[in-house]
Amino acid sequence: MKRFRRHWLRSQSPRRSVLLWNPAEKVGLFLVCIFIAIISSYKLLAVPELRPGDLSPFDAIAPREDVITDSSALKKKRSELQALTFVKVIDKKETENLLSKLNNNLKNLQLLIENNEVERSEIKLKAKERYWLYNQYKENKEKWQKEIIFVSKNMLSQGLVKNLAIDQLKDSAALQLSLFNPVNSTSNSIGSKLIAKTFEGKTNLKHDPTRSQKLFEEQISKQGIPKHPLIKKGDLIIQKGDVINQKDFDFLAHFGLIKITPRPTEWFYKFTEALASCGVLILIMRREKPRLKTRQALLSLGLISIVQVSKIWFGAAISPLAIIVPPTLLLSQGIGTASALAWMSIACFIWPAPVTGIEEGRLIIAAISAALVAFLGRRMRSRAELLQIAILLPCLALGGEWFFLRSQFSYIKINSVNLSSGAESLISEAFVVGAIIMFTILLLPIIENTFGLLTSARLMELADQERPLLRRLSKEAPGTFEHTLMICGLAEEGARSIGADIDLIRTGALYHDVGKLHAPEWFIENQEDGVNPHDAIKDPFKSADILQAHVDEGLKLARRYRLPGAIADFIPEHQGTLKMGYFLHQARQKDPSTSEKRFRYRGPNPQSKETAILMLADGCEAALRSLEAKTTDNEACDTVRKIIKSRQTDGQLLESSLTRSEMELVIQGFVRVWRRMRHRRLKYPVSTQKKLIN
Repeated sequence: MKRFRRHWLRSQSPRRSVLLWNPAEKVGLFLVCIFIAIISSYKLLAVPELRPGDLSPFDAIAPREDVITDSSALKKKRSELQALTFVKVIDKKETENLLSKLNNNLKNLQLLIENNEVERSEIKLKAKERYWLYNQYKENKEKWQKEIIFVSKNMLSQGLVKNLAIDQLKDSAALQLSLFNPVNSTSNSIGSKLIAKTFEGKTNLKHDPTRSQKLFEEQISKQGIPKHPLIKKGDLIIQKGDVINQKDFDFLAHFGLIKITPRPTEWFYKFTEALASCGVLILIMRREKPRLKTRQALLSLGLISIVQVSKIWFGAAISPLAIIVPPTLLLSQGIGTASALAWMSIACFIWPAPVTGIEEGRLIIAAISAALVAFLGRRMRSRAELLQIAILLPCLALGGEWFFLRSQFSYIKINSVNLSSGAESLISEAFVVGAIIMFTILLLPIIENTFGLLTSARLMELADQERPLLRRLSKEAPGTFEHTLMICGLAEEGARSIGADIDLIRTGALYHDVGKLHAPEWFIENQEDGVNPHDAIKDPFKSADILQAHVDEGLKLARRYRLPGAIADFIPEHQGTLKMGYFLHQARQKDPSTSEKRFRYRGPNPQSKETAILMLADGCEAALRSLEAKTTDNEACDTVRKIIKSRQTDGQLLESSLTRSEMELVIQGFVRVWRRMRHRRLKYPVSTQKKLIN
């Protein structure tokens, strides 16, 4: 197993660097895996030995006289009463909206009257109705409008049904308007048409779960709980070998004749399955992200725990979309696509309850949606793109769910916990799923800081050159800042050529030399007057300490400005354990026995492809800029190749995962940037230059 694990983790490169976990961290993760395995399989520790449809293994005799609940009839009665006790109440907010809409329609009609354009009204009016509107005094019209509003309030107070036919609405409005004017009057005809047009397809009723449940309980108590006929002591319940029906099962369960026993084999299989799934998840995450931290692995396992508990607690009431998609989005952003897909697959695979029928279709749609999020998540580079997913994905997923339900079932029972096939329930579920995704996006910065995740959106924010630390670098060490921008271009192209993380290397490159802020004048790119302080002190040991200090101070600044660990790693790793050759040479001129170790950076060596590429870009930048304009691409490649070969010989790249073929691609990427940097401009004649100046 140990050899298999090492082969799996290191198969992408013979020198793949994996962050090692200490024993305490491993034990903690193992305990979480055990917890997930337990909650996924505990139901198999108490399973009834008999179920309806099984053959009775014994003759069952009633031990006492009793009247027993008929569970089948009770279930049927509950189902029938559920629809009958669906209480609706007046929605005051919707009532106000409908009255406001009616007032607006009256105002619009008044404007059309004033402009002699009643023919353009949405209400189909007859000639005599238009004539009546044009020839009424202002006082009569105001009185007529008040009557319409009064009647509308009466209708809304009685409740408005959404699917009521428009002619029924018109008749109802006309009947109530007859209190003020004759039934067949022109004013009543216009008013009833206006009210019917405003209220058509609208409702001001909403479901009241509390009153529905209360009425349901009252009806159950009133009608009585259905019972089986009285069974006497000594009566035969079922003979050995007979098929157990629901009635027999009720009797057996009531008298405690059905044993609740564990199924150790099935439990062990389910327990092992869940435990192994957690192990596979961690293995895939470490393969994709070798520097995976324990808290990041703990995050993925914690999300699985939450999902498993939610499945058990809420049962069929919870939407698979709501518990599968948001964690997948989070992991794809913070860790990677492969890890997110693995998490989604395992969360669907170890579902604690059997999934059949409608739930199976919903789970498939949730898995497809989550897979789409896993593929797109890593490519999203801003919070705005994440918000677009939060809006579009629930609509697409719920559209697919609606299509599935409509194609498979013509009617689905509605209660307080089951999914309704109606459009309103699906739209509500879409809003809930979208809200959960938005809440996840809102929490993303907190989760990033807590668990050490680094999303593309976070990297883009850190790469903003207006951030305080980068602004300080550009002002206090302008030469270092220009050097940083040059290296950014080289490192980005090198990363792009091998498919490395471009956002990570760009951001890391911007901060890799921030430690020079502690003493910018000691570094040649910031020495504008040509005076080198190292020449004044003439102490190679002190100069070496100053060079090492720019790494140490950089790490301090990273902590002070709360830079993520993956960005702070660029500060020491871009120097690795390189030799300070110039000062070592000076020291050995004074004392030939000087140890080379004293003039090496403390490291560590690059632990990832990105930090290794930055080290190479840092070493090649000055050499490429010093090449003459006539230098060919092959000569530039040879120059870069020599520098990389020296780093390789020095052992600086041993712990990175760069292969030889990738190094060659990086070389070509560096040369492409150099080719863009060295382009010539047209030389203007002297007279033209003077004209341009003037």
